[in-house]
Amino acid sequence: MTTKKMTTVGILCAMALVLAIMIYVPIVPAVSFLKYEPKDVIMVVGGFIYGPMTVVLMSCIVSVLEIFFRPGNLIDVIMNVISTVAFAGTAALVYRRNHTKNGAIIGLISGVVVTVVVMILWNYIVTPIYYQMPREAVVAMMIPGIIPFNLMKYGLNAGITLVLYKPIVNVLRRFKMVESGSKSTSNKAMLMLGVFVVISIVGVILALQGII
Repeated sequence: MTTKKMTTVGILCAMALVLAIMIYVPIVPAVSFLKYEPKDVIMVVGGFIYGPMTVVLMSCIVSVLEIFFRPGNLIDVIMNVISTVAFAGTAALVYRRNHTKNGAIIGLISGVVVTVVVMILWNYIVTPIYYQMPREAVVAMMIPGIIPFNLMKYGLNAGITLVLYKPIVNVLRRFKMVESGSKSTSNKAMLMLGVFVVISIVGVILALQGII
């Protein structure tokens, strides 16, 4: 890993950690113990620039650092790494194979789908142990809580990625942290799609919270 790449990855990890600490809120009342945080947006940016293995590295670093800023343990680290790699790693892998605007969109959609499926399995296995509740109770929360939570969390992060990817990369280019010749994956249509997704999901979250 070059010094430039190490520095860029470090900056992205710092950005992801700040977002994870500052924004950590419940979005689905049925599973209020599950919290939304937007750090995976930055993970996807790193993955789109450098590939899926960088997502693995960044997720391990940020997930470990998170437990120094709020209560957590090894299970939290493992679940964070699994969910981040499932979402951002899948998106980065698809984009690496199809390095186009459509590839970025397909990658993000694939990341959402893969993460929802993976987290159904891991919540079924881990949540009863972590929260000391019957496995039947976790199964009962899947449709009204866990599945909608993951769909909204990662759908929202996918939409935010479409909005912020180009601005973040442009800043990195300006400071010569990223090669100026690398392709952009964003245009007006992608920006509009991202804004539409974000507004739609935020509207659903506000409705679930009884705010609108």
